[in-house]
Amino acid sequence: MSIKVYKPTTPARRRTSVVEHAKLLSKKVKTPKKLLVAKAKTAGRNNQGKITVRHRGGGFKKIIREIDFRRDKKDIPAKIQTIEYDPNRSSFISLVAYADGEKRFIITPDGVKVGQTILTSEKAPIKAGNRLPLSAIPVGTFVHDVELQPGQGGKLARSAGNFVVVQAVEGDEAILKMPSGELRKVKSNCWATIGQVSNPSWINVRVGKAGRKRLMGWRPSVRGKAMNPVDHPHGGGEGNQPIGLKYPKTKWGKHALGVKTRKAKKYSDKMIIKRRK
Repeated sequence: MSIKVYKPTTPARRRTSVVEHAKLLSKKVKTPKKLLVAKAKTAGRNNQGKITVRHRGGGFKKIIREIDFRRDKKDIPAKIQTIEYDPNRSSFISLVAYADGEKRFIITPDGVKVGQTILTSEKAPIKAGNRLPLSAIPVGTFVHDVELQPGQGGKLARSAGNFVVVQAVEGDEAILKMPSGELRKVKSNCWATIGQVSNPSWINVRVGKAGRKRLMGWRPSVRGKAMNPVDHPHGGGEGNQPIGLKYPKTKWGKHALGVKTRKAKKYSDKMIIKRRK
């Protein structure tokens, strides 16, 4: 996959790049209406209307595509009809048509092509796009859309270019290496899709200008060090000042980076062998 870098016709264009979708995506087939859902934006607010996530709002109107993370139609082959752009995620999605006539959206695995047949089965071949239980997948295989609990549907490694490595399968447990470097145990009867998630070049895209970020639904964020002392712990000083503290803070004086947000005694701690760095 290639990144298109624009000619520097303006200061913003000089820093802008995009994934060349035209070379990657296929002609659209008519999408069944039941797979499309209209959903109102929350603009980072909770059910009380209070902002819980800052700097969100505006942006293009988006239609939600219902993605099949469970892939529970077992032993029924499905044909990939499209590779499409999805505004709600970084990876591409594909419309697949099952042999019994049903159509569903799935996350597109990298390297899969239109017309290819995929299968969810305990005896499916080890090929990109096929879905198997972890107990049937060889050690060292790249997988994505991995379940944390059997039958729950894929939860791990779903964004562009992501993958999990099967490190070992020991009895009823499999050891996985996460994208973060964490080693954790998962039940070996959990299912996973072979291969890496599509659109790995997404990480190299440069947004380039503020207006493009606004269209994504992100509002401006002002640096704390550009404020006055009354407005932020980093504020004040004559001219351009460093932060002058041991660590970055939020406007409320809390740690901004490196904060442990995981519960001290979470039920799944026993499944983690090695923490991420």
